[in-house]
Amino acid sequence: MPDLSILGSLAPYHIITYPPHLLPIPTSQNKPYSNQQPHSYGTLLGSSIFQSFIGGVVAFKCLPRAQFATLQTAIFPIYFSLQSACPIILALTYPGSSTGNSLLGRSSLPSGYKGFLAQENRWSVAAPISAMLAANLINLFWAGPKTNEIMRLRKHQETRDGKKAYDAPPHSKEMQKFNKQFSRMHGFSASLNLAALAMTMYYGVVLAERIQ
Repeated sequence: MPDLSILGSLAPYHIITYPPHLLPIPTSQNKPYSNQQPHSYGTLLGSSIFQSFIGGVVAFKCLPRAQFATLQTAIFPIYFSLQSACPIILALTYPGSSTGNSLLGRSSLPSGYKGFLAQENRWSVAAPISAMLAANLINLFWAGPKTNEIMRLRKHQETRDGKKAYDAPPHSKEMQKFNKQFSRMHGFSASLNLAALAMTMYYGVVLAERIQ
């Protein structure tokens, strides 16, 4: 049975909320890296896979178009906020090493943002995490709101045309324009999401290499 006395310490709560240098987490010679970061990584990867390939797909198949659009409009700000927060947590809780890493030939690295910004972590850590953050912030503050705005304009055009945007053609010139804009922006947003997921999976390989 696990020792639940750890719940009285800062350790479980540090994973998400506390800067890593405030909490001494024991390490060993064989496993010099603390175990704090994979929890945030698991949240990031799990939520991305679920929303991209399970939740969104099932909702699209089971809900009428209007209800599906309403659901996604409500979910996306929450989803991309979470996807933006997790890379920040990953950067702030970067698990440094108390000993050299013989596998990678590293010297000791500090924990937290100092380790994240270390020169030798530029491409293996800082680049993928920064790419995740950038892609999700673009979706949160620009691509997502822009897509919602196009959907709102398209809805008004449906009222004027007396015809749904996804009905069989022909469509008015205005509706054709909105459909093209929506397809372009939706594709851009989806591509950003997949790029962020690819960087997340790449960083998972980096983490796996460190604990091998």
